[in-house]
Amino acid sequence: MPILILKRAEYMINIVLFGAPGCGKGTQAQRLKEHYGIEHVSTGEVIRDEIHRGTELGRSMESYIAQGKLAPDEIVIGMIANYVAAHKEAKGCIFDGFPRTTVQAEAFDKILAENGLQVDMMIDIQVPEEELVKRILLRGKDSGRADDASEEVIRARLNVYHKQTAIVSEYYTAQDKYASVDGLGTMDEVFERIATVVDALK
Repeated sequence: MPILILKRAEYMINIVLFGAPGCGKGTQAQRLKEHYGIEHVSTGEVIRDEIHRGTELGRSMESYIAQGKLAPDEIVIGMIANYVAAHKEAKGCIFDGFPRTTVQAEAFDKILAENGLQVDMMIDIQVPEEELVKRILLRGKDSGRADDASEEVIRARLNVYHKQTAIVSEYYTAQDKYASVDGLGTMDEVFERIATVVDALK
């Protein structure tokens, strides 16, 4: 789930770009980066980079990702806290894959508040589960990622998402900060739906 941060006159507009694995968050985050001139930080890519480099964090995270499990909250929250503190003067950022749990969402609110920021809206990209499985399997053939090549692991990831992550939408709905967009159709069509929500906040 990416977070788009756009600079406004006195503060940044923070958008949580949300959705299940395979919904196209990464693709749309990249397009938003190019369209609005902001940064894109994928927490998933950061973790995979740690694994590739064989760091202590990477080794501890590898078993979670291989099993389709979520990263421990304390590790992800700490990483995001450091990033926000270091980039609070940036024009904007897209955080891809955070927050994934209500605990992370609550911690993220505190992190932003400490830096004079807040979440303004969550944009949820909605895609049917069978379409998600099909997309991820296809992606796995190209990427070679083990967690994208096994349907069993993919469905485990989606199950974790539905049980632990989807409820994050309820957290932002309760704050009147939730909007959903249809994730089916061309990349252009999905992007236009997201941009319409973002432009309304600018």
